[in-house]
Amino acid sequence: MDRARFVPEEWAANRERTRAAGIPDAVEHVSKPNQAWAILTRAVEHHLPLAWVTGESVYGDSRRIRLWLESLPKGSVLAVSAKEYVPIGFQQCRVGNLLAGRPVEGWTRVSVGNGAKGPRWYDWYRLTLNDPLHEGWKRWLVGRRRLRDPTDLAAYACFAPEGTSLETLVQVAGSRWAIEACFEEAKGEVGLDQYEVRSWTGWYRHLTRVCAAIWRINFAATKRRSPAPPTSWACFLEGRADDTARIHRRGRARAAFDRLPAGP
Repeated sequence: MDRARFVPEEWAANRERTRAAGIPDAVEHVSKPNQAWAILTRAVEHHLPLAWVTGESVYGDSRRIRLWLESLPKGSVLAVSAKEYVPIGFQQCRVGNLLAGRPVEGWTRVSVGNGAKGPRWYDWYRLTLNDPLHEGWKRWLVGRRRLRDPTDLAAYACFAPEGTSLETLVQVAGSRWAIEACFEEAKGEVGLDQYEVRSWTGWYRHLTRVCAAIWRINFAATKRRSPAPPTSWACFLEGRADDTARIHRRGRARAAFDRLPAGP
């Protein structure tokens, strides 16, 4: 759907180095949260179907992203670090303190989905935060606790329509790991990490072809499973890990990759 190269701060400060790599002078260092915000903005501007946004704490700790999603409004389940603050009453409360103060009892056991060894179970706790500006929507802080180590805690700042179940929020939180599986699939099937270029333009050409090739593979797998064409990007993600890799082995994927035009 989109791709953007992260330019480290030390690179952006060394114009001799960036020019040698073909990086335009207009390209500057942008923090990962701001880069994610720019990608999301482009997705919204192009009317990409978007029901939920989820991500790790480097993005969840960005209040700019959280408040912007609320302004749309778009549902979000974003991991937040223990040092982040959330609004309760007239106070900004530290997430780590809120998690530490939760009772031992009262947690709900919910699976975030299937892993390599079956369902991945965690205990969850939902705490209501201050109401957002949009009527009919709610904010929650959702805590996650590991079964084997109750001291291992994580938290998610959630924004969703009123009445959204805890189970739904958990499923959205769990869907974040699909991107890691997608990266691994793209590496194995179409050589995402096998580019042999050292230039800005060359990297973008390679990544664009890889994205197109993996899209073609998943589209073909989806058509094979169902006679009806997929109607949104969610269709490509749903069930992708089940049989796509079995249907399309590396040789077929490489053939699809080689048929793509090289570009300008």
